Amino acid sequence: MQVARPRDSELRKLLKKFVCVRVIQGNSLDLELFQFDYDLTFAAFFMNADRTIYGRYGTRSSREKPERDISMRGFVSALEGALELHGRFPSVRKSLAAKRGGKPRYPVPEHYPTLKRFTPLLNYGGKVAQSCLHCHQINSAEIELLHSKNDPLPEKTFYPWPLPGSIGLRLSASEKALVLKVDPASAAQKAGFRRGDEILSFQNQPILSIADIQWVLHNAPSPAKLTAVVKRTGKNTRLNLDLDAGWRRNIDISWRESSWPLRRMGLGGMVLEDLQDSNRKKRGLDGMALWVKRVGQYGQHRTAKDAGFRKGDIVVEFDGIRERLSETGILAHVFQKRKPGDVISVKILRGDKRKLLKLPIK
Repeated sequence: MQVARPRDSELRKLLKKFVCVRVIQGNSLDLELFQFDYDLTFAAFFMNADRTIYGRYGTRSSREKPERDISMRGFVSALEGALELHGRFPSVRKSLAAKRGGKPRYPVPEHYPTLKRFTPLLNYGGKVAQSCLHCHQINSAEIELLHSKNDPLPEKTFYPWPLPGSIGLRLSASEKALVLKVDPASAAQKAGFRRGDEILSFQNQPILSIADIQWVLHNAPSPAKLTAVVKRTGKNTRLNLDLDAGWRRNIDISWRESSWPLRRMGLGGMVLEDLQDSNRKKRGLDGMALWVKRVGQYGQHRTAKDAGFRKGDIVVEFDGIRERLSETGILAHVFQKRKPGDVISVKILRGDKRKLLKLPIK
């Protein structure tokens, strides 16, 4: 750990009210206390000295634009909210209890079978990078452990940390939880959310950020009944949110760093991308049409290459499935319906010719 010394003058005055500590590696991370989206490049916890969590900050929805979901103003708003809760502590302790997660599988990441090579401390004798355990490796280790046991991946593991968009809410990155848009016919619209609502609490937990919304959704069952309190035109309004079974399944996981081991084990190292409608029309394709954007070249990432797949192929049928699916949908099928050692039949279009290839699941 390092004591953080912020240089941004806008934050300096506010952060003087906090004891700021920076965790720079995942080695020996307390997995019971620090439960957050491990695929993030930045995350913050606001905590009391007794380890009560006031809230979390840090959200991401894309590989190309990681800054889309966070902002300096949003971070400041979350900090101010944490200070407000701290000023009312311990009277708010009960409402914060659910911000702590349950007991994890292992207390620290190094106990996972695939992470045993790491030590509690970094090796500063010339091997800092090699000895640093990255947070995204925790997600990957959980996925690989379940897959090695031939267990289907639970939806919570495969679709972690749902964004508010998964239920039809579009929130401002510059505020704690301000609704900018409600998608038509979404669960959020049916619950009565409106543009301009400020979400004060979700499932009885005070909300400081989009990440706090994600925490509630991450731990929600399927189906689920959740409650929210929003501030609307100066008054507090209670809303009831109903989520159907399978509500997580429209989430895109392709941006996640932990999606790479999924591709290695389930797609033989391929990266697939849904063919654009204009290209579909030119080729006369309807239903599944996944362009092979990349084929791995080394180790288990070259399984698809050895099976005969090439960059530029178009997958038109996968394990008997012909309807339109995203890469995420294909991976979900593999990790919930198949197991290591299975061989899947895949039909591809290469140029004007169709071919049948066999893809082993690792």
